[in-house]
Amino acid sequence: MLTGFHVAVIGGDARQIEIIRRLNGWDATVYIAGFNQLNESFTEAIDLDFESEQVKQLDAIILPIPGMDEEGNVDGIFSNRLISISEDWLKKTPEHCLIFTGISNNYLNDLTKRVNRSLIPLMDRDDVAIFNSIPTVEGTIMLVIQHTDFTIHGSRVIVLGLGRVGMGLARTFDHLGAEVSVGVRSSKSAARVYEMGLTPIDMTNLQDVDLECDILLNTVPQLVVDASIIKQLPSHALILDLASKPGGTDFSYADKRGIKAILAPGLPGIVAPKTAGQIIADVVYRLLSKNIRKEIDHDA
Repeated sequence: MLTGFHVAVIGGDARQIEIIRRLNGWDATVYIAGFNQLNESFTEAIDLDFESEQVKQLDAIILPIPGMDEEGNVDGIFSNRLISISEDWLKKTPEHCLIFTGISNNYLNDLTKRVNRSLIPLMDRDDVAIFNSIPTVEGTIMLVIQHTDFTIHGSRVIVLGLGRVGMGLARTFDHLGAEVSVGVRSSKSAARVYEMGLTPIDMTNLQDVDLECDILLNTVPQLVVDASIIKQLPSHALILDLASKPGGTDFSYADKRGIKAILAPGLPGIVAPKTAGQIIADVVYRLLSKNIRKEIDHDA
């Protein structure tokens, strides 16, 4: 249980709804901001008043998966305005206050360092990212079926990147009967692809590799699917870019070639927000219990 904990959930999407529910179920005191357009009311949650003394009680702040922008603004699909989080406001939180985000950026990294608060980018954690890859893979299958007129079985699929999402994509599309190749950068990863019974592709020299395929799945958050790659694709090919914005695909060139290219970050929040929210909430619970309980007990 989280009795005695004070947690603020600021902005986000449907995943945050499940996080709020779970925190309430664990008896935490939950403050919310950025949910004013939500028809469903959280009777056990408190509207966060940024001008009040609530901030001095916060043991944790949970930001959305995208975190905040480079100006300190937090967005959410249930609000009609951005929420600005200032350095002065964060300084009022207790020193032990943890700040959770999905992914971080230079602004958020610098901000938390200036106020000397611990920042936890959840998507950098294996326990979150590996579990999160499950709804990502399921969402990818859904998009492929929606945007193609051929079966996955028997199709030629290239997965770029053998990270936590790439591994799941490669394995699942192979099980569905596709002919799968995987782009990697190291001999270790190439060996893993070979061990999986798939075909490794050297991503350090993509221009000289035959990349003609039916489905190209990118997980690399860098521009790797450029014009030289897109030129090799047949007109019926589908590109799904699962990397964080702005992705790793030259979408403008793909459009000129008449090739369908879709940027699809954050699939767990779209296809399985309840499960994705539970994954985040469970990790937050463990970290709060481990890292803050001793602080609260000591202060008491």
